Amino acid sequence: MTGVSRRTVLGGAVAGAAAVATPAGAAAAAGGPAGPVDDRPVSPRLGGAPLLCEPYLLDPGRSSVYVVWHTESPGSGHVVLVGAAVPGMTAQQALDAATGDHDRASGWRRFRARTSQLKRTREDAASAVPNRTYTAVVDRHVYRHVARVTGLPAGRTPYRVVSVDHRDRATVTAAYTLAPAVPRGQRARLLLTSDHQLKAMVPANLEKVADTVGVALDGVLVAGDLVNVPDRASEWFDSTSGLAFFAGLTGRGQRTIAGRTYRGAPIAQHTPLYCAIGNHEVMGRWSDTVSLDNQFNDPQPRWVAERLWEQTRPSGEDRERWLAERSWDATTYEQMLPYPRSREGGPRWWSRTIGDVHVITLFVTGIWRSASPNGRGKFQEAAASLQDPQQWGYGQFIFEPVKRDSAQYRWLERELSTPDARQARYRVVMYHHPGHGLGDNSAPPFTDPVQTIHRDPVTQAITAVTYDYPLADDHILRDLEPLFSEAGVNLVHNGHSHLWNRFRNAAGVNWLETSNVGNSYGAYDISSGASRNLPVDSDHIRQGDPGGLQPIVPTVAPLTDAAGRALPYVASNDITVFSILDSAAGVVSSYRFDTRLPDSDVVLFDEFALE
Repeated sequence: MTGVSRRTVLGGAVAGAAAVATPAGAAAAAGGPAGPVDDRPVSPRLGGAPLLCEPYLLDPGRSSVYVVWHTESPGSGHVVLVGAAVPGMTAQQALDAATGDHDRASGWRRFRARTSQLKRTREDAASAVPNRTYTAVVDRHVYRHVARVTGLPAGRTPYRVVSVDHRDRATVTAAYTLAPAVPRGQRARLLLTSDHQLKAMVPANLEKVADTVGVALDGVLVAGDLVNVPDRASEWFDSTSGLAFFAGLTGRGQRTIAGRTYRGAPIAQHTPLYCAIGNHEVMGRWSDTVSLDNQFNDPQPRWVAERLWEQTRPSGEDRERWLAERSWDATTYEQMLPYPRSREGGPRWWSRTIGDVHVITLFVTGIWRSASPNGRGKFQEAAASLQDPQQWGYGQFIFEPVKRDSAQYRWLERELSTPDARQARYRVVMYHHPGHGLGDNSAPPFTDPVQTIHRDPVTQAITAVTYDYPLADDHILRDLEPLFSEAGVNLVHNGHSHLWNRFRNAAGVNWLETSNVGNSYGAYDISSGASRNLPVDSDHIRQGDPGGLQPIVPTVAPLTDAAGRALPYVASNDITVFSILDSAAGVVSSYRFDTRLPDSDVVLFDEFALE
């Protein structure tokens, strides 16, 4: 690359709706003549603003992996340095390598990132951003940088990110390691987790993961609910709570419990993330004025927006964007975690083989609504909005169909029969909503709400709108579980209820929820004596597993009740849980840590074989 300036080297490829252009490129894009390219030497200096998050890894291939990070300005260039010489470089040497005339030298190679602006990241009065206060909903500019590192050998290779801002000030990260995908048939170690949601114990949980199994695993399988409100940028990066999603997973978190401060661990810099969409990755109807919390809680089914489109036929509008803004969307999640992806489902549903484990991830979730008999909720519309369907919530509706004959179901059916799935030693299916569980969110049934509009017999005025959920029509139990049983799925990994419990059906499919990472909403089991807040009805299982399976008591060191009886769950706001799938041993091991006792050991409390 001789004969080019440092600015040219750093420029990189820029893509996206709000792409950054060079001055010449900007003029050409505006239809004017392209001016001369500024090729004067530029010498970036150290001392740039910190990245919004440390780099994280996505979707390794046979000899490649994606490195992703984010900043608040488009910057003038962003690169990844990879190779054995990288850890020994000073920050200045790393900057020189990033901005010099050559893409490689002895012991290192350089990969440029593509930059794009996230479309929907915002903040509002409820945001907690360092040194900033917001009084209304405002856009927050966040730029994503993605570099695909290729030509990787087997094993781990050091890397660093060099990111230069718009003032030519450079940030150089510490050295981390990356690796290609685990070769097919070889051992894989995977962290199973979910429902981080800026909860209090998450940094402690992740710190104990690192203490127990290290930070260089083969994958982190996150079964949804990464944040609370997905369009609120600070929940991903820099919330002053110290609990932002990437903060905990990169060792930047901060939460003090019982006198001990926990920061999480640098897991995402070394281990690729594999995530599923939970209900907290989905935003509701768009607004420039309504709070982000209220927007999140205000989705409507897509068919409602489609009906409105047909009635109004708005001219000059992009149909897909118009429908998303009037129903729901997962744009920020999809841009934050663009990989893995499939041709049919994009980043919403996909499959990957990680060593000898074939992972299938689905989009199985719906809007969460309150079971309270008052206001808009699971079972009724609010009395004040009965005459205005634009204000209805349509019950606890499902976002993306997964029932028999839906596009996602047909893809899953084909995927389970592929050679990759059949030849893998283990088959794991991950999604958010529990099929079997003791948690509050295991009921009502996961099915399309059956709406009944009640009218006055004389005036025909609407007097109530109610919703039912027939247990016989539960899409997971009726449609998905038979597929899993027939295809020999070894493990279903889900979240949503913020506890630990597991089950095994007659076909040998294991069901595990290991989402008690930050707080719990309780367990509804005969051993707890608690009952779900549901109508007394045969369709609503108020205690126990709605799918009819018996929960399994942990095999090593279960918690006990006051009478000393072993409990088949962990549902605590003091004890946090994580699970590790180790395909070499063929087991899933679950660990717990009592944050009330900061000097106590992590306890292995359950272990089961996948065969």
